[in-house]
Amino acid sequence: MTKNVEVTEFIEQIQIPWQVEVAGQLRQLVHDTIPDVQERVQYKKPHFLKNGKYAAVISPSKQAMSFTIFNATGLDLPDGIFEGPEERKTIKLKEKDTPDYEWLAGLLKQASAEL
Repeated sequence: MTKNVEVTEFIEQIQIPWQVEVAGQLRQLVHDTIPDVQERVQYKKPHFLKNGKYAAVISPSKQAMSFTIFNATGLDLPDGIFEGPEERKTIKLKEKDTPDYEWLAGLLKQASAEL
């Protein structure tokens, strides 16, 4: 598991403690789910790539931590939880949420299988 120093620094500079924790959990989830994933900071946020193709993105905002899954066209997603176009779906995690990391990992694994 190769972790990029820029991504580590990006997560460490997040000012809101709960977001640092969620970002770290999401990053670990991606590494655990996609063997040989590559990560880099691009467009001012951490991107995760499999075989040179986008697999996921972590993006903090004032009120939430967003997690985007790419290649999401075939995923069976519940209504009202994810937003975005068919090919990429974003979930916004807020401070009081209890993310189901195992479920997110399953979605990511399914979405990234064809990359």
